[in-house]
Amino acid sequence: MPVITLDDLAARIRATPPAAGSTTIVAVDGPSGAGKTILAQRLAERLDAPVVRLDELYPGWDGLAAGAKALAEQVLLPLAEDRPARYQRWDWDRDDYGEWVDVPSAPVLLVEGCGSGSTLGARALALLLWVEAPAALRHQRGLARDGEAYRPHWQRWARQEDALFAAERTRERADLIIDTSVPHDACEVPIRVP
Repeated sequence: MPVITLDDLAARIRATPPAAGSTTIVAVDGPSGAGKTILAQRLAERLDAPVVRLDELYPGWDGLAAGAKALAEQVLLPLAEDRPARYQRWDWDRDDYGEWVDVPSAPVLLVEGCGSGSTLGARALALLLWVEAPAALRHQRGLARDGEAYRPHWQRWARQEDALFAAERTRERADLIIDTSVPHDACEVPIRVP
């Protein structure tokens, strides 16, 4: 499988014009435990770009589709129209909505999380990166990341992912597919161009 350095991927992102509006928006989507957060963070450092994490938009464990909708309505579509964007953060401890968060203006914005490449806001996306790994590895990573508190929610969340990704054909619409199960250097990502 071919690899690309993170620096080269960042350069490709910088060279990609916005799809709508003046911000180049890149979605980093894929199932839980695939490595989206790490990839987004490494790209953000190289691009000096803000990251909107869908974990802050899902209204609880049954809220994947609602989080994708909130991202589209509160962030992606306003930016596509060159309007300010802000979203209401979900407070997981209180199990309720919390404060509003302003999305900083920047040439590049990364949106990361399951559902970030949803068709609801797709017209605003300059690039859609799909991050994947086998289910067993993703499960192991998810539990290592979030601890035992995630175990009772894994299948519940996976069913929502499966339904959303199948309905929206997210992987098929991706510009690049990144397989994080393939051994690679920390400064590289293994890619496939669909």
